[in-house]
Amino acid sequence: MRRVSVFGATGSIGESTFDLLLRGGGHLAYQTVALTGGRNVTRLAEMARALRAEVAVTAHEDCLTDLRRLLEGSGVQVAAGEAALREAAERPADWVMSAIVGAAGLAPGMIALEQGATLALANKESLVTAGELLMQTAARHGARVLPVDSEHSAIFQALVGEDIATVERIILTASGGALRDWPLERLATASVAEALAHPNWSMGPRITIDSASMFNKALEVIETREYFGVAPEQIEVIIHPESLIHSMVGYSDGAIMAHLGAHDMRHAIGYALNWPERQELPVARLNFAEIARLSFRAPEDARYPALRLAREVMAVRGKAGTVFNAAKEVALDHFIAGSCGFLEMAGIVEDTLSCMAGQLTLSAAPVSLAEVLETDALARVRAAEMADKLQREKRT
Repeated sequence: MRRVSVFGATGSIGESTFDLLLRGGGHLAYQTVALTGGRNVTRLAEMARALRAEVAVTAHEDCLTDLRRLLEGSGVQVAAGEAALREAAERPADWVMSAIVGAAGLAPGMIALEQGATLALANKESLVTAGELLMQTAARHGARVLPVDSEHSAIFQALVGEDIATVERIILTASGGALRDWPLERLATASVAEALAHPNWSMGPRITIDSASMFNKALEVIETREYFGVAPEQIEVIIHPESLIHSMVGYSDGAIMAHLGAHDMRHAIGYALNWPERQELPVARLNFAEIARLSFRAPEDARYPALRLAREVMAVRGKAGTVFNAAKEVALDHFIAGSCGFLEMAGIVEDTLSCMAGQLTLSAAPVSLAEVLETDALARVRAAEMADKLQREKRT
């Protein structure tokens, strides 16, 4: 029986993974080793009971008592905190979903790779903050990383049977997010609620806001470089409002392979779960007569400065991705809290990169997880300082 673990089980990716595991036979088909989540311990307990997980872990130690009560008599072990997450990742599993949002998902994913597991990677921050180290760890332990972002799953599928040396370009499609049609002069006043009104996808709040600012796509550009090993100049971004083409790969003979599918993350998750085979999935089938048209437009630099910053990060590599992601997460926290404006997030990230370049040799690649986490922590302090400085300047 195949052993599976899901890190970030109660988020949107985790919920879709849970659905596919249940549809695939649940505890009769899979041995669920570990399920982890955040504060929604009621849902975590429901999942753990349904899949008969060995252990359920909440990231928050103050939620442990509630989780223990909810799972009393189930036979499911319970634990809480960062150390418990790492211990859960050390448990042998064949397939591990990495869906914890943000840099917090890096350590469990790395540990799972060290056990030789296949890592289904929905946590794009892992490749952005430590791409080279992550892929080296997988190679060293005979493990495999399978992309779960819809864009990178699409690229992965378009490359099946092809020689990467014949790839001329990789085109990442972007919805443009909730604010894509707003006048530029109005963006500075965008609220959290307005940035959360995504026209196509149902996702968690942080990734939805990142979609509106295009920081999500900026991370994916870096992720494409790190996972597929192509040159930065081969990576393009195009606004595709319908979000039906998830990515495209252009080859040296002029051919372009496009991956199309409904707005449903179960497609990418199911492909990773069943790889290298395809299995029937409960996703909508496209009706091209109803779709009628597919449209595209170039992203505007002034609207999406995150894309320019991603190019600068790829030019430096090393620890620049770690700083970029940490600063992005801090800037997002400030926007959600109402202490910085929508367009000011990019300024905080840019200022943090400049500040850190004066303190560290950003081009030097990290050699250990500990070094990545140390850089991440330092960058968060600097980003918070930049956000506070911005607030002071606005008050004067």
